[in-house]
Amino acid sequence: MARRILGLAVIALSLLTLGAAPAGHHRTYYVALGDSLAAGYQPDPAAGRDEGYVPRVHRALGRHVALRSFACDGATTQSLLAGGGCEYPGGASQLAAAEGFLRRHPVALVTIDVGGNDVNRCARGGAIDQACVLTALGTAATNLGEIVRRLRAAAPRARIVGMTYYDPYLAAWLAGPAGQAVARQSVQLTVLLNGMLTGVYRAGDVRVADVAGAFATTDLTTVAPLPGGGEGPLAVARICAWTWMCSRQDIHATSAGYAVIAEAFLAAAR
Repeated sequence: MARRILGLAVIALSLLTLGAAPAGHHRTYYVALGDSLAAGYQPDPAAGRDEGYVPRVHRALGRHVALRSFACDGATTQSLLAGGGCEYPGGASQLAAAEGFLRRHPVALVTIDVGGNDVNRCARGGAIDQACVLTALGTAATNLGEIVRRLRAAAPRARIVGMTYYDPYLAAWLAGPAGQAVARQSVQLTVLLNGMLTGVYRAGDVRVADVAGAFATTDLTTVAPLPGGGEGPLAVARICAWTWMCSRQDIHATSAGYAVIAEAFLAAAR
């Protein structure tokens, strides 16, 4: 634990220079885009959105960096590009609103998470439609490439960090052999999603926060305690501990999960 705290302190200190205000400006900004994870949603009303990863990253950047979040619950790559779901000034899309802000303000850091909702619609009734996933990935890759290109053009000097996703459908493992088959299939498709995201981000000079790695998404071999007793794969244990999927069948991260996501972003932003 002491080593982990020290590591976070080093990350935070290294980001102080990132957050230092340029000459002639009183402050710089951290700009966040994305879906409900960026917005900090949790199904428990007692858990405020200040427990999300964006506020945690903001706090680590220090008091000289102001936050401007454009995140929208339910955002997809298409809605981020074209609008829908949330309202922005002048009827702009999330991306257009962010572009305008980026061009007018000094920005130290931009974070984005998007793409998960593009494929979530392909999981219905305890099954995953593989053809649907592959089609959604193709569309998302095209959209994300445009998003990244426009963000980089609007903020050529900012550090931009995107993230890979954890796999909430690993929770199906708890349902027995049939559920374990679904869980294994979901890992394969999550690997495809994260491979697409990583490729598009890196091609666009965007750093990648390895959230999938932090959640041990592909580790179905290491054994760990599971909720309710017994043992199972580490990947399943972390989904149960760091998301609401095993307790409320909700894909969103818990406060502990958001802390892990924030650490991944901070590490990538160093």
